[in-house]
Amino acid sequence: MTLDIEHLRQWIGGEEVASEYVTAALVQRFNATFDQDGDTGQGAAAPSMLHWCLAPPAWPTASLGPDGHPARGGFLPPVPLPRRMWAGGSLSFVDDMRIGETVTRRSTIRDVTIKEGRSGMLCFVTVDHAISSDGREILGERQDIVYRQVEAGASPASKAPAAPRGAHHVQIDPSAVLLFRYSALTFNGHRIHYDAPYVTNVEGYPGLIVHGPIQATMLVQFAETIGGRLPARFDFRSLSPLFDIADFTLNAEEDGEGLRLWTSYVDGPVAMEARATW
Repeated sequence: MTLDIEHLRQWIGGEEVASEYVTAALVQRFNATFDQDGDTGQGAAAPSMLHWCLAPPAWPTASLGPDGHPARGGFLPPVPLPRRMWAGGSLSFVDDMRIGETVTRRSTIRDVTIKEGRSGMLCFVTVDHAISSDGREILGERQDIVYRQVEAGASPASKAPAAPRGAHHVQIDPSAVLLFRYSALTFNGHRIHYDAPYVTNVEGYPGLIVHGPIQATMLVQFAETIGGRLPARFDFRSLSPLFDIADFTLNAEEDGEGLRLWTSYVDGPVAMEARATW
């Protein structure tokens, strides 16, 4: 397959703005999903990473493809490669969002590039998000999206060595309920995260796929617990998939002025790697 990169690069500079009021009910559902407690009173600080649950695109059901994703085009360029995933990103935390405020996300397409990977052609789309809450800057974000071809016989197997156990270490059960709840919170219709017959029989994976954003959210929360406060910056990159067929682990160890963090199966390779700095 050939891609018309010049056509796709016409989307660079495109902008999209979306807003949502932060309710106590949304915060309660977010905290319940991640087994957290927190103040849900008016004016209380909202939990970190709630912004990924705010103002998600709301496409009509009739416009969705067979995989639950919306049709290509619109804000994101219409890359014709069939698989899309969140490859990584960077977050710069400035201030808290608060319950009862209106959060606004201004998104801009920064770049569109093509590379050749081990599984074939890859198209990377970089999106910048500037996020404010009642007019206050609270967060800057870079999101790296990758489109790729279908891999024959998709499998969690990897030749990468098993990840080490971090000095800080927590085991997570990626239950179907957890994955469904997070898909509901983010209004994510992608069936690979909640539809077991579809993901195994159609996509060819061994189980439901653990969202990249849910892993990143857990790692930020883990860093916040270890460091005693929210980091100023968090960078992350997905390396291999996690499925609901086995528990996975959150790991962290001190690394200079910050923390190096990663997720992995108990005896598997690194799935997501990250770094938090204060």
